[in-house]
Amino acid sequence: MISTCRPHVRWIPILLLATLAASPAHADSVALKANLQPSSEVPPRVSKGHGILDATFDTDTKVLTWTATYAELSGPVTMAHFHGPAPVGQNAKVQVPVDKKALASPMKGQATLTDPQVTDLMAGQWYFNIHTQENPTGEIRGQVVPAD
Repeated sequence: MISTCRPHVRWIPILLLATLAASPAHADSVALKANLQPSSEVPPRVSKGHGILDATFDTDTKVLTWTATYAELSGPVTMAHFHGPAPVGQNAKVQVPVDKKALASPMKGQATLTDPQVTDLMAGQWYFNIHTQENPTGEIRGQVVPAD
């Protein structure tokens, strides 16, 4: 008697499910921005400087990626950082420094954040600050908020 049972056929759905379960999930990305102005510094600065920060936060990998552009500063950029936690009008410690080799506009970078940093960033408690020699505590600043 010849068996018509094909045991390998029963395994196909199981293999398909295992393959789908092992497939990478699509992470959510959160678009963020900051309008960099001298009036946002604490205390406010007098400067023609201005800029924009565009950032993306990957909720799966916890990687923050950014591009900051600026113009009309009082001189060359000496430092740039993400600071927090702080609301508008308050200062806070550096959370993520920008590499000193990446200070020219457009400034680009990325960093992997800790869970507490993610919480503060997503709560709108981070700001981006660009420093110059004439304004060593910061010339332009902007609160990092969700992009429209």
